[in-house]
Amino acid sequence: DPVAVKLSEDRWWISIADSDLLLWVKGVANGYRLDVLVDEPDVSPLGIQGPKSDELMARVFGDAVRDIRFFRYGVFDFEGRDMVIARSGYSKQGGFEIYVEGGDIGMPLWDALFKAGEDLQVRAGCPNGIERIEAGLLSYGNDMTDDNTPHECGLGKFCNTHTAIGCIGRDALLRVAKEGPVQQIRPIAIAGDPVPGCDRVWPLYAGDKRVGQVTSAAWSPDFNTNVAIGMVRMTHWDAGTELRVDIKGEERAAVVQENFWL
Repeated sequence: DPVAVKLSEDRWWISIADSDLLLWVKGVANGYRLDVLVDEPDVSPLGIQGPKSDELMARVFGDAVRDIRFFRYGVFDFEGRDMVIARSGYSKQGGFEIYVEGGDIGMPLWDALFKAGEDLQVRAGCPNGIERIEAGLLSYGNDMTDDNTPHECGLGKFCNTHTAIGCIGRDALLRVAKEGPVQQIRPIAIAGDPVPGCDRVWPLYAGDKRVGQVTSAAWSPDFNTNVAIGMVRMTHWDAGTELRVDIKGEERAAVVQENFWL
């Protein structure tokens, strides 16, 4: 999902993921007549994730890479090229993201990582859809959209709206912070056999009343249950609340959880 990296006082990188963020940024720049240049640099993030990621990265970039704090970055040399490396990534296991600037250095870096990590059993992979639900890692466009506020997504603690003068949507965020959200994302366990792929929202009911929706779900072999992420009304979001979920016409029992599984 989108991440902003402040390279200097007047230069930012914003990863747009699979969203329409680039169009939004250009719209803000044009609408506010800002003196900025918005373009797409030749930069590709490469994720190094897992419990052995610190060891692998230290072998390639030196031990100083271990000192990068969560969601902070440093600049490190690789074959004479400066590379921005952040402690971030789309997993709960921890790791790094390397911002590879220029296509010519991509394969040398890839080969160096695999050679250095041969005894660590490094492998190519992709984000783990089950683990992200177990960990409560949200997916923009699925679990939340631009219709939702940060407070509905459990991100209110990151909104310092009192000092964010000029922030777009500040007044609305102040109002929500004062009144509180009427719905919020919650972890939900779904009973029964492994659920099918959640390719559309599944309604949540308490009796005959719709009180929310499941937006992501999967069978978890580690926890032996169907794990899910849902948006639930405040009247029914307390842990232990028993609900029903409509999965493509099939009703299942569902229970709101206190915390995500990871």
